[in-house]
Amino acid sequence: MSTLKILFVLNNYFVTGNGLGASARRTIKELRNAGHDVRVLSGNNSDPNGPQPDFCIPQTRIWIFDFLAKAQGYCFARHDKKVIEDAVNWADVIHLEEPFYLQMYTARVARRLGKPCTATYHLHPENILAALGMHRCTRIGDLFVRFWRNTVFNLCTDVQCPTQNVHDRLVRLHFKPRLHTISNGLILNKLPHIYPEDDATVPFNLICIGRLAREKDQKTLIRALRYCRNAHRIQLQLLGRGPRQKQYQRWLDALVRDGVLQYPPTIEFVDYAGLTEKCRHADLYVHCANVEVEGLSCLEALQQEVVPVIAAGPITATSQFALDERSVFPIGDTRALAERIDYWIEHPAERRQMARRYVEAMDNYDIQRSVEALVRMFEQATQKNN
Repeated sequence: MSTLKILFVLNNYFVTGNGLGASARRTIKELRNAGHDVRVLSGNNSDPNGPQPDFCIPQTRIWIFDFLAKAQGYCFARHDKKVIEDAVNWADVIHLEEPFYLQMYTARVARRLGKPCTATYHLHPENILAALGMHRCTRIGDLFVRFWRNTVFNLCTDVQCPTQNVHDRLVRLHFKPRLHTISNGLILNKLPHIYPEDDATVPFNLICIGRLAREKDQKTLIRALRYCRNAHRIQLQLLGRGPRQKQYQRWLDALVRDGVLQYPPTIEFVDYAGLTEKCRHADLYVHCANVEVEGLSCLEALQQEVVPVIAAGPITATSQFALDERSVFPIGDTRALAERIDYWIEHPAERRQMARRYVEAMDNYDIQRSVEALVRMFEQATQKNN
């Protein structure tokens, strides 16, 4: 396998608070470990004492989109013709991580200079529309995807689809590039799970990981607890931050005040090590998102021997990780979610048995496999007959 010079293009490589940047950083690290020369074209790091991208362009604000971007934890970079041309000239292949103006401009430069482009479909437009409460407007979402198709993705030879759900949507909307179903991948870090005693007086640790935002739909979980006959046993932990934190805290306080929950729930944001430790102590993981390209936070929980309950819907892919129907519920269905939670609380032996099966299934999402598949995609893109 020859060494490739791969240019990753994203608006801000260092931003925290959304999964896209974290996924890019993991993938780039593994590609470099595999011997490839990977450089980043990105907006500058807002921390002046922190590292900067290899090809650095200034951050900017697009006033009409600024609110939407901030709601999703994004920021934009201003295009710089000379920097972008230098970056494209350096690379064997250019990989676009987003479908925004920076990628549109870079893809046109790459085409003019005869350099191949690939891309990852990392987010649905509904992730952005959710800030306006429009994430259920599928026609508007499809219009956005078609716009991205024509201005970014169709300028690429190959597109990574993190899940079959994404692949099917892009096929339905007639994308021209070759489509590759490749998970963003999980860094395997399986640690011994810490089980509490089987005692009804011990809190049942239920965790939910993700940004506290409309499309992640933690609201459904909070409401479902009112229908759980075992809610008094539950210690709920919401792990994340976001625009709905204060609202969720009020609703959780009401559950305690009304006697639904005996153990006060918590909301906190933790780093990767903290997240791993939380998962090791968890009894059940709930994923309610109604818009999700993949949902790597779910995989992080499953590899620590935690059974999931996952929302299933037309533009959320995470339910593909479920091994049977006991771990799936329809998006937004509070009573169905409550039934699943009660089932797993009341069947501890089955829960532990299934948890071990989930750990074994995680080998299918090893990031090493994903990186190997991405490299094959990059090599195919650089072939002269494309």
